[in-house]
Amino acid sequence: MIDPALLSGIIKLTILLLIQYASGSLVFYKGVKVNYTRKINHFALFFIPMFIDNIIPVQPSIELLIIGSVVAIAGLIIYIKPIRTNSRLIQRMFLSFDRPEDRPNTLLWLTTQTAVGYLIVIPIVIYFFKIGYEDLLLIPILVNGIGDGLAEPVGIRFGRLKYKTYALFSKIKYERTIEGSACVLFTSIIVIIFFQSSFTSSEFICALIVFPIVMTLAEALAPHTWDTPFLFLFGYLTLYIVKIMPFVAH
Repeated sequence: MIDPALLSGIIKLTILLLIQYASGSLVFYKGVKVNYTRKINHFALFFIPMFIDNIIPVQPSIELLIIGSVVAIAGLIIYIKPIRTNSRLIQRMFLSFDRPEDRPNTLLWLTTQTAVGYLIVIPIVIYFFKIGYEDLLLIPILVNGIGDGLAEPVGIRFGRLKYKTYALFSKIKYERTIEGSACVLFTSIIVIIFFQSSFTSSEFICALIVFPIVMTLAEALAPHTWDTPFLFLFGYLTLYIVKIMPFVAH
């Protein structure tokens, strides 16, 4: 009988690749903006694993997290130019997240963001489990998955108040919007309220005031396409400080 973790991984990967191909086809055939199809992939990457985990329960472990991170990063190799130019299937999948304004750095930014994101999350997961803060681990992940996921499409559709941010390995400035960043702010507030039971009353008030501001600034000031590492780093650091501050009554 196939191992549940392996079966779950195969199903997740298959569904995510199919969604990526479908969203790439929307760009190719229907002219849908890549700014939107990127977020289809973003939300799929966030929600599909959660959905499959409810169907095929797998005991989480740091080993599986490390294996998943290696597979996620290594899997991006299929999108390098020599491979994708020889496969119509991979070209279509690549099209789903290859914003014209990001070229020729699309894959470089995606790979480095993914790698650094895992480099931040893995040691934090280990440490938070060690000190009993594991119930806080989902908070920045939810803000990144939902708030940052909404930021770009909301900004594209409704954004009027614009500002610029820099990008790694490039001198080009990229636009963001206050309306898009507000998605991170409001999502952070809602998530902290949802996790109220994880804090003492004073910790909750402190987190409710500080955490949304920090997350909004982290998203706003992060390099273009590099939101995830910044949201994870400053999100977890803020939660940790709130929990250990000596002047917060316990």
